[in-house]
Amino acid sequence: MIHIVSLKRIYTITGLVFLILILGVVAISTWYTVDESDQAVIMTFGKVEETITEPGLHFKLPWPVQSVEKLSKETFSLKFGYKEEDGEVTDYPSETKMITGDENIVLADLVVQWKITDPPKYLYNAEDPEKILYDTTSAALRSIIGSTKIDDALTSGKAQIEADVRDLLSQLMEKYDVGISISAVKLQDVELPNEEVRKAFTNVTDARETANTKINEADKYENKRMNEAEGEKDAIISQANGDKAARTEAARGDVAVFEKLLSEYKGNKGITKDRLIIETLEEVLPNAEIYIMNDDGNTMKYLPLRSLEKEETKKTPAPDEAAIPEEETKKGNASEEKATGEGGTKQ
Repeated sequence: MIHIVSLKRIYTITGLVFLILILGVVAISTWYTVDESDQAVIMTFGKVEETITEPGLHFKLPWPVQSVEKLSKETFSLKFGYKEEDGEVTDYPSETKMITGDENIVLADLVVQWKITDPPKYLYNAEDPEKILYDTTSAALRSIIGSTKIDDALTSGKAQIEADVRDLLSQLMEKYDVGISISAVKLQDVELPNEEVRKAFTNVTDARETANTKINEADKYENKRMNEAEGEKDAIISQANGDKAARTEAARGDVAVFEKLLSEYKGNKGITKDRLIIETLEEVLPNAEIYIMNDDGNTMKYLPLRSLEKEETKKTPAPDEAAIPEEETKKGNASEEKATGEGGTKQ
């Protein structure tokens, strides 16, 4: 009887222990947390149900009904052709040696930035997605380098190579469907396999850069001279337009004066004609002494215009008309007949 009671108690205690353990497992396995840098995959009896990307505390059915697999949302770096550990870089030339489109050998290594964008596919569509990414990177880089000339690969074509490798690598990863997306591709080094070839190519590159520098300087000088010529041309055109406007206005003024003079001439032709002759003589012979004479018989009377101007300047009265001797009158008549006749002019 005593043994029966003891066995019953043992079974009861054991059952309670198992019940407590089961309840403990259920209590612990019904909740989980997701960090900001993580994403979780919920599986029911091994089948993917959903992907949780929101950080915080979440609940699920207890194990073994549902389980959780967490993956990082951060960006990973794949180093192709070299390895870096504790600040030391180890190269793998056998992996980076490849042939260019013009049949030259170069060493090329790069870094691929990638992320897990589809956790279920990353977990279950491939056994080793990172190995697939590495092999695909090698194939994409060799394909692009194989269609690129060595000059472009070593100098100015690196950016284009990076873009082409990224596009091709993204297409291949989408085709393999392993839940990985490519963020960026960065070429680290593209160099020649030995020092002699490297030195010769460096000399060629330096010569090409010098030629480009000279060409740029020549273009700069040409642009400068062209700008100066354009400025001079604009200045000449502007001056010509100003001269044109000034001459046009002067011509209009001359026309107006001529029209006014014409109307005066039609009203009194003799006076206007004499006035024009006198003004013309003053312009043509500015330093000559001009006299106006009128023959009314034996005596020739004259009016010395230049003397009058000088006397007006000195603010003195005008001189009276003076008589000219008969001899001078005869000489004056002879000169007048040769010059202007009655009412004429003499210098």
